[in-house]
Amino acid sequence: MTAPLGAVNGLTLAEARTILDAAAAEGRRLGLKPLTIVVLDAGGQLKAAERQDGCSLAREGIARGKALGALALGMGGRELARRAAQMGPFMNALSDMMGGMAVPVPGGVLVRRADGTLLGAVGISGDVSAQDEAAAVAGILAAGLVADTGDAA
Repeated sequence: MTAPLGAVNGLTLAEARTILDAAAAEGRRLGLKPLTIVVLDAGGQLKAAERQDGCSLAREGIARGKALGALALGMGGRELARRAAQMGPFMNALSDMMGGMAVPVPGGVLVRRADGTLLGAVGISGDVSAQDEAAAVAGILAAGLVADTGDAA
């Protein structure tokens, strides 16, 4: 029997769950504050999410905004942060255009295949941005995929 036809928009649910579980495990290993983890496919649609006990109110929106911002411009959060510092009005306009859902800081990481194909993005919020990013990268690597933080590899 063949799989049903349908839209395949990047990440599989199995890959998204692996990313989520491994990112959460990395957060625990590093002793991070409670995290909210959002995994989006290449079309910006939710594949998996987790809001750990103790997360503050805005964490889901921040995590989603980190992932959506990275997808919107096709670059990881580190590059978005650099551009926000240089081109603040542009980044403000982007966030406005996206209904406030573009957060240009580390912690928004693109997910790619080894050949560079864009599969989606992970956004994490809960600790400082660099630690959020570390958890996202660990999750992506655990799924056998490539993490694009916006810094050269």
